[in-house]
Amino acid sequence: MKFAMLVTSSPYGEQGSSSAYQFAEAVIAEGHQLVGVFFYQQGTLNGNGLLTPAADEVNLVQAWAKLAEQHGFGLDVCVSAALRRGVVDAPEAERAQLSHYNLAAPFALTGLGQLAELSAACDRLVQF
Repeated sequence: MKFAMLVTSSPYGEQGSSSAYQFAEAVIAEGHQLVGVFFYQQGTLNGNGLLTPAADEVNLVQAWAKLAEQHGFGLDVCVSAALRRGVVDAPEAERAQLSHYNLAAPFALTGLGQLAELSAACDRLVQF
């Protein structure tokens, strides 16, 4: 079965993002395909490469990146929701004349059209 995920929870302070990551691991472990993850609203903070959790906490940004690279699925971050929350990639930082960017690789800023494509490419779209 092909799954896609929509994550609207921030990486820390709520359980949703952690549950989404654990669900993604379970989907893959059960032999299903994860076609992609779309981060929207507060979920865009999952792509912030400057988040530095305590040493005894899971670094969800790094965990998502590693899982995506190992299993070949995309981590799409809604560009408009991300910009409102201060999550920018290099081109957006340059456009806005910012001195830095903070979108972690392999996360990518995309539009809501990518969410529509993910939902069309999967059997189940699961939101956290």
